[in-house]
Amino acid sequence: MLVNAKEMLDKALAGHYAVPQFNINDLEWTKSVLTACEEEKSPVILGVSMGAGKYMGGFKTVAAMVKAMDASLGITVPVALHLDHGTYDGSYACIEAGFTSIMFDGSHYDIDENVEKTKELVSAAHHLGLSIEAEVGGIGGTEDGVTSSGEKANPDDCKRIADLGVDFLAAGIGNIHGVYPPDWEGLDFTVLAAIKDKIGADLPLVLHGGSGIPEDQIKKAISLGVSKINVNTELQIVFAKATRAYIEAGKDQQGKGYDPRKLLAPGAQAIIDECKSKIAVFGCAGKA
Repeated sequence: MLVNAKEMLDKALAGHYAVPQFNINDLEWTKSVLTACEEEKSPVILGVSMGAGKYMGGFKTVAAMVKAMDASLGITVPVALHLDHGTYDGSYACIEAGFTSIMFDGSHYDIDENVEKTKELVSAAHHLGLSIEAEVGGIGGTEDGVTSSGEKANPDDCKRIADLGVDFLAAGIGNIHGVYPPDWEGLDFTVLAAIKDKIGADLPLVLHGGSGIPEDQIKKAISLGVSKINVNTELQIVFAKATRAYIEAGKDQQGKGYDPRKLLAPGAQAIIDECKSKIAVFGCAGKA
């Protein structure tokens, strides 16, 4: 069932677990994520980046697909359809398209402009019953052509954004998009604790770049107030690996192995398996 993300994240914060945001990139991706979460009885946030939304034919197409699939598969767990790293215009487009949650990423603006735009979008989202995420600091790496060196969030800036009434807050603490390099220094838990101290105990925090972070760091982040963890890269990697193995084994040349329903099946199953693995680490199985 499609809902906004506020209640599921408030429950996660109180219960000391994290809700996964699994980004979706096409129909197979969406079906695999929903299937895994239904089987594990985990709430889930379906993340849609600006680029993925365009690739799938626009935000209205994505919203229609997700709503129809949620109903046709008989999904019973809470599902939020969420814009990931949205622009100002993209946020309004997703509100119009029927998303149930948005993220406005104003982290590349100076803090005053980030506050101004976030405040406006909080009002617009809440007026229609959507939840809204904002960001302070930078998530390292490149996503949708936007590159950040990974600036750590200023706790005072986090409080200014939190005080606007956002439902959950993403803050840079050394996390990055994509594959983590061997010399990565790890999450900065001192900054995370300082942010939590500033914003208070009741606002869920978001950890972007959840692919590849060691399990012990994931669990420590959850203990310090992280209630939503985003995963995209690892799903892409396992999908590519399974699809490559199928083709290199020559199975696409056997019978009607070239049929896309057969060609994509191993990758789709790999996504299901990886989602279940993350659900176990995040502690959200059975929390729907």
